[in-house]
Amino acid sequence: MSQLWQLGVGQAHDLLSRREITSTELTRAFLARTRDVEERVKAFITVTGDTALEHSTLADRAFEAGEGHPLTGIPVQVKDLICTAGIPTTCASRMLEDYIPVYDATAYRRIRDRGAVLLGKGNMDEFGMGSSCENSAFFPTGNPWDLSRIPGGSSGGGAAAVASGEVPYALGSDTGGSIRQPAAMCGVVGLKPTYGLVSRYGLVAYASSLDQIGPIARSVADCALVLEALTGQDPKDATTLPGQPRDYISALNGDIRGMRIGVPEEYFGEGTQPGVSGAVREAIAVLESLGAAAFPVSLPTTPHALACYYIIAPSECSANLARYDGVKYGYSFQDTNDTWEAMEQTRERGFGMEVKRRIMLGAYALSSGYYDAYYLKAQQVRTLIREDFARVFRKVDALATPTSPVVAFPKGEKVNDPVQMYLIDVCTLPVNIAGLPGISVPCGFSDGLPVGMQLIGPHLSEPNLLNLAHAYEQATDWHRMRPGV
Repeated sequence: MSQLWQLGVGQAHDLLSRREITSTELTRAFLARTRDVEERVKAFITVTGDTALEHSTLADRAFEAGEGHPLTGIPVQVKDLICTAGIPTTCASRMLEDYIPVYDATAYRRIRDRGAVLLGKGNMDEFGMGSSCENSAFFPTGNPWDLSRIPGGSSGGGAAAVASGEVPYALGSDTGGSIRQPAAMCGVVGLKPTYGLVSRYGLVAYASSLDQIGPIARSVADCALVLEALTGQDPKDATTLPGQPRDYISALNGDIRGMRIGVPEEYFGEGTQPGVSGAVREAIAVLESLGAAAFPVSLPTTPHALACYYIIAPSECSANLARYDGVKYGYSFQDTNDTWEAMEQTRERGFGMEVKRRIMLGAYALSSGYYDAYYLKAQQVRTLIREDFARVFRKVDALATPTSPVVAFPKGEKVNDPVQMYLIDVCTLPVNIAGLPGISVPCGFSDGLPVGMQLIGPHLSEPNLLNLAHAYEQATDWHRMRPGV
């Protein structure tokens, strides 16, 4: 029983459904593991131990009644910008340090309706703005493979918690790579679904046309199980896609013979560490050995994606974060009788440096005289990027690239150089710009640190994409490796 924290979602469900363990035993094991390592990893902003035990008791009753979903009774960490009724949702910001929602996000409600056990809320870059989990207003998270290094961001708490065995899976959000990049750096699996496949209702908005909720887990099959629970149209989110949820598990047959894999050379260019390129190319060779055909393709707009993203995302964040003015909720500066000074001081003190930087970038891009030159132009480039992907997907079934051009770097190394930090997302953010699905799977190590391979598919190709990732995963042992923390 002391090793229950090593179980994945599917493994835990098998034992729970056969009544070989109880959810309470499982939950206590993960809580004990969290107590053992959390002081060093710092993956959680809030640990909800009492709530978890209440949820586990309800799950045990469900199993006793002959009921039970694959997520019933299994602990989860939820990123701290996904609303949870009655439980703080801080966005890792002083602005919302004391905010307690009165409603659940749809994604969280869907896993709770299936009996998931909330173990706590995950640390992150403030409002999702960052690539290293160093922009949290509270503390940075450590990478379980080397605690002096970053876990990636912005869903760094989720990736670190899964990698260190504090939870078997986590819910994260991905605006420009915030699920896939930390998953790669922590040696776990991270899935960013097609835009609109998962409801954003209750996800505190960063960039509304880019944000998407998705799972981080120890295996592709576990991600598929979670995705099944998350998908489906939501009347509270007009951007969700119509149609019934899919059975993603049945798609995992491991047969990828005849699949066409495009390898875009633009993703292996300057700035990509040789160890990363080597590991990903070896992974592509494994896919070929399984019957897939790989050949080079070109996505010529790729070099423009970074600039496009860092106009669109800050512009949307500038509009979305205008609501934090100290009047309705959140931090409010009160030591003045001047309304405008109160608002100015609220935003100055409540937001961290990176959030303020992006708000100012966005406000500038949207300002009179610059809108056409920046925001409108970025939207035109976005169309070209989408067309690039559409053209390539007429020839191939999926793309294989590095998830991150580098492995996890030491804390503090890039935090004062925003351009270098932004470049870390160069392989992931085109997927968000085009609204495509992408998954990162562990594919090796460089300098003793995990490397991830990113697989990208056309819209709503999650079944094929998951099967491709699953076939690779089952042919290798990288996903079974665990850090020593």
